[in-house]
Amino acid sequence: MLPVVPLVWAARAAGHEVLLATTSEMTDVAARAGLPVIDVYPDRTSWAAYTALIGHPGDLSTAVPPEIVAAAHVPAPFAMFTALMTDGTAAAAHSFVPDVVATTGDHPAGSLAARAAGVPVLEVGNRISWSHRDADWRSPIDAFAGPGVLDPLRARLGIPADTPTIIARIDPRAPSMGGLDADQPDPRDGRPWWPMQYVPYNGGAVLPDWLAARRQRPRIGVTLGTVVPMMSGTTSLSVVLEALADVDADVVLAAGAADLGALGTLPDNVRSVGYLPLSVFLPTCDLLVHHGGSGTTAAPLFYGVPQLVLPSFADNPLSGQRVADRGVGLSQDPSTLTGELVRDLVLRLLTDPSFGAAALEVQAEIAAQPSPATIIDRLDRELASRLPRAPGRGAGAADERL
Repeated sequence: MLPVVPLVWAARAAGHEVLLATTSEMTDVAARAGLPVIDVYPDRTSWAAYTALIGHPGDLSTAVPPEIVAAAHVPAPFAMFTALMTDGTAAAAHSFVPDVVATTGDHPAGSLAARAAGVPVLEVGNRISWSHRDADWRSPIDAFAGPGVLDPLRARLGIPADTPTIIARIDPRAPSMGGLDADQPDPRDGRPWWPMQYVPYNGGAVLPDWLAARRQRPRIGVTLGTVVPMMSGTTSLSVVLEALADVDADVVLAAGAADLGALGTLPDNVRSVGYLPLSVFLPTCDLLVHHGGSGTTAAPLFYGVPQLVLPSFADNPLSGQRVADRGVGLSQDPSTLTGELVRDLVLRLLTDPSFGAAALEVQAEIAAQPSPATIIDRLDRELASRLPRAPGRGAGAADERL
């Protein structure tokens, strides 16, 4: 959800009415971002179903309805989330009566809700590692949820089987990392792909005093996100911190709510900050060490900071490969880590100027791409040509519902 927040801000700033449909802990995150939010799976947790899906402890049968239990066994990455969220998202679309649904391209619930409401879709890419342009899928919705989940949902909710009208698809990647430098038609259906500048959002915070102090040596950020410590523990984090203990640098450890007890006493050069948004401290860093999450990979690109990726699962290895191929950092399988290896990689990234130069090149590419505000302006013009206007509403009126 976080990568689409700047686009929502742009829509609100343009005068559009917006409703964000999400669930679980993301409802609070979205509300804190100043967005109107509806919980499409209220009073229950999608996390219990997800952890059961990947084999962690939890009684799936009591955590979710029976149809979700079935969805958890479908071999498609967003099958369960589609089953969890489509009912509530479709109901929100019916009650809010949007003119368009903007939805991430890899989560079918948004497209299903748009088809249920009979309105067009703006598909928003939210990953820096890959795009639907990279895959030869006739139906991305089927690829991400599977007909075993989609067919019963469509039948029960009365959603037609065809796809909604797609206004455009958005690719947020820098051109040299697989993105677009100009509009392109999608070979599947001819719909346009629009390039868009990636703008990181990961929350706000009051700046800590130490952040404003003059730096005496390099600063290295370290984070494994929120999911990796929960699923894989902190073993790789222990190796990284041990390796950095004798590096002449200040280390900012942003480990969120992860239990750091197994790490013992932290090295003297490590400052543990719990959850601190990347956008708060990353601009002051010389290097970010992280797990390869899409947003975590994209943020250093925006700020021109080299990175060391230790990819774990999902699309993390793809993120690491993109980083290494472009020369903005290095990627290393965390199962192969040793303290000596981590130290060598970090020192290489800090001393070889080619990584910093490449990171600044990508930063400049991102800055030159169309902003979220430009995308909303394009969307407004497109909708103006499609929607009937009440008296007094000009073709450029910014009053659609998104």
